[in-house]
Amino acid sequence: MARPANRDQYLASTVPNSVRGVDRRSILRGSVGAAALLGVPTLLGACGDDAEPAASGGASAKAGPVKFGMNEAKGSGPAYERLQGMADAYAKKTGAEVSTNAVDHNTFQESISTYLQGTPDDVFTWFAGYRMAQFAENELIMDISDVWPIDGMSDAFKKSATAEDGKQYFVPASYYPWAVFHRKSVFEKNGWTAPTTLDELNALMTDMQGKKITPFAFAAKDAWAPMGTFDILNMRLNGYDFHMQLCKGEKKWDSPEVKNVFQTWKALLPYHQENSLGRTWQEAATSMAKEECGMYLLGTFVVDGVPPETQDDLDFFTFPTLDPAIGNDALDAPIDGFCVSAQAEDDESAKAFITWLGTAEAADAANNAASAPFIAANEAASTEKYGALQKKSAEVVQNAKSIAQFLDRDTNADLANTVITASLQDFIKNPDDIDRITASIQQQAASILG
Repeated sequence: MARPANRDQYLASTVPNSVRGVDRRSILRGSVGAAALLGVPTLLGACGDDAEPAASGGASAKAGPVKFGMNEAKGSGPAYERLQGMADAYAKKTGAEVSTNAVDHNTFQESISTYLQGTPDDVFTWFAGYRMAQFAENELIMDISDVWPIDGMSDAFKKSATAEDGKQYFVPASYYPWAVFHRKSVFEKNGWTAPTTLDELNALMTDMQGKKITPFAFAAKDAWAPMGTFDILNMRLNGYDFHMQLCKGEKKWDSPEVKNVFQTWKALLPYHQENSLGRTWQEAATSMAKEECGMYLLGTFVVDGVPPETQDDLDFFTFPTLDPAIGNDALDAPIDGFCVSAQAEDDESAKAFITWLGTAEAADAANNAASAPFIAANEAASTEKYGALQKKSAEVVQNAKSIAQFLDRDTNADLANTVITASLQDFIKNPDDIDRITASIQQQAASILG
């Protein structure tokens, strides 16, 4: 059976406008706990004292041995700690054996199609959106509609778990905003404030350069990372609706609007770290932590890439307005969580585990196990360990008017992974070749999307 090429692709089509767009606020309504995950999908938990965790409103399934595929390498940081913590808590609570398969994030993401077509684990970490839906369409993941509803999960989160056939294939764990991160102490020391307009941003970047600080940390070795910059520039210059239409193939990549995005990016590149194609996002985060760079546009999982002693010094602001007619109330805020492989060895055991992963207890177990907490999708989860960064993340997502999942989750996997990633890296190397690059993307997009 054919397999979708990418992990994020399956997410995009499962997330309807109520989650991706104007009604996103409903996700967070009523609780800071329904906010954002700091990085990768991870949840720990503990079901009740019995050995049969039941969906809070869905079907009951018997706990048994389960294989858990995690998109974080062993010892890689808080994201791994949260996932392993969830696995350990579930095993302790139920007595069921949980065998973990910890794979580094990039390898997991880039190999997801091969993974699902081979001998996948029973339950694995993944994301909401078009790519989740594509996995469902290709029968690579299991219908888990009987797990829903889940206590503490809003209707908006249920929609994020729903494919075009109206069935649920996903259990959300958390979500997190992409924003411009910086060290509070560095900004205070230099008298800098968050820019709200392009003029203010240019003045800030110029001052940073004058003080021998590279304005933006930047990494493009992780091929997906530059997509965050494209997303925000496109939404700031052309608006959320245009961005989503472009992802769906309803707008053209070689249009004047998209060329303007690349022209704007070209003007900003001199303010970014050089040699980004050889740098990972963790290395870029370290540059910001060391005060070599002043800012970093990334997801809240940036916390996982800086030393623990630096985490409390982090703050962020949303990317400033570039067009006053459009404003700055759109952002990327991906939803992370879990799926069950269509090849799971024991459907009931897999469903028991994934049901528990969606509980507030699982989220609390994850945060208790990690050095840095994520913000749980389940609104009943404890917020006790949330710091200022987590609380602000929740507030920003709550106040956003329009929310995208991320470019490689909002469009076709083949287009994202084989065309756009290479094209953005090409642009970074050859910023003067905008016409050639956009024409190439459009030609290939037309072929892939039809």
